[in-house]
Amino acid sequence: MSGSTISKQPVTEQPRRGPKPLLAEKGKGNGEITLLWFFIVGPMVALAAAVPVFWGWGLGWQDVVLGAVFYIIAGLGVTAGFHRYFTHGAYKAERWLEITMAVAACLSLEMSPIGWVAEHRRHHQFSDEEYDPHSPWRFGTTKRALTKGFVYSHMGWLFNKERTNLERFAPDMLKDSAMVWLDKHYGYIAGSSFLLPTLIGGLWSWSWQGAVTAFFWAGLVRVSLLHHVTFSINSICHMVGDRPFDSGDKAANFWPLAILSLASRGTTHTTPTRAVLVTAF
Repeated sequence: MSGSTISKQPVTEQPRRGPKPLLAEKGKGNGEITLLWFFIVGPMVALAAAVPVFWGWGLGWQDVVLGAVFYIIAGLGVTAGFHRYFTHGAYKAERWLEITMAVAACLSLEMSPIGWVAEHRRHHQFSDEEYDPHSPWRFGTTKRALTKGFVYSHMGWLFNKERTNLERFAPDMLKDSAMVWLDKHYGYIAGSSFLLPTLIGGLWSWSWQGAVTAFFWAGLVRVSLLHHVTFSINSICHMVGDRPFDSGDKAANFWPLAILSLASRGTTHTTPTRAVLVTAF
């Protein structure tokens, strides 16, 4: 089977659904693209170098604890905060908790709150259709097209200069003063995602070596691992897995990612949404 199921061309026209344009008038600048390379590719290089460089040295139980704690905090911020709460409104939470979840999610370095929600709502509205920002079926169904689509959906789409229209997909977030503040100061929070484990590791071990190893394992490696777990939901979970519900797209559940992403299912795309947690706070 061959042919293209999703347009290869950049979106330049008004889609058939929605009162506002799909894309923002101003796209990502060169500076933002450079920062994306730094925050996305940098930790990925560290993850790739982790085993051959540090095998047998440089990884202590303190690094494991710090890495696990920051991974869980950021991971829950993404799955319970950015996804379940802010994107889908799956449950109700007190104000202090929703702000806490948003800050925790920012530690994942996946995107600022308003941008993340806008991109994901656009994805759900056009899932595996022409205007989906990261469908692996974007270039067609041949092996070559799917390979290209996998790379694009996994992380290539992040470096696309097009920007989703926030006013169309996240107007509620734009009216939230706390989310606007977090968007404005996102860079500082992203930096603290590396700084905090470094400081804690140094103070915990009372050594420069402890600070360096904490920066590497609980900072760089932890960020990259969480990145690729989340990215895999965009790529792997739209190509393979179980489909117990007819969602009208190619989303699937892949149980290993349910564990790694701290979600109730491998993707959460094809399962009924339930308000499960934090409703009592």
